[in-house]
Amino acid sequence: MTDAHQVIDNEVKSNDVVLFMKGTPQFPMCGFSGQVVQILNYLGVPYKGVNVLENEGIRQGIKDYSNWPTIPQLYVKGEFVGGCDITREMFQAGELQQLFTDKGIPVQQNA
Repeated sequence: MTDAHQVIDNEVKSNDVVLFMKGTPQFPMCGFSGQVVQILNYLGVPYKGVNVLENEGIRQGIKDYSNWPTIPQLYVKGEFVGGCDITREMFQAGELQQLFTDKGIPVQQNA
């Protein structure tokens, strides 16, 4: 297991909600990351943002870890949810809110 893989694995397993993204939650560096941040902030879900631009090993490693080619990537309770499109579609259908509720993560607002 590489160092990057260990770091990613630790983040995914030690945080209920983790978003691997370009930039930070306060300053997303791409539109797709920004959309997922907006959804999570709207729902009031506590999450950790991991800026993949700070570490090339993490940037490539997260793609290998999930076998998913794009960033951002959302994880809930250690489970890979998806990227921007999947997260947005789940949110619009109410499925993301239900996933958080099912996993015991409080949602502050109901859309």
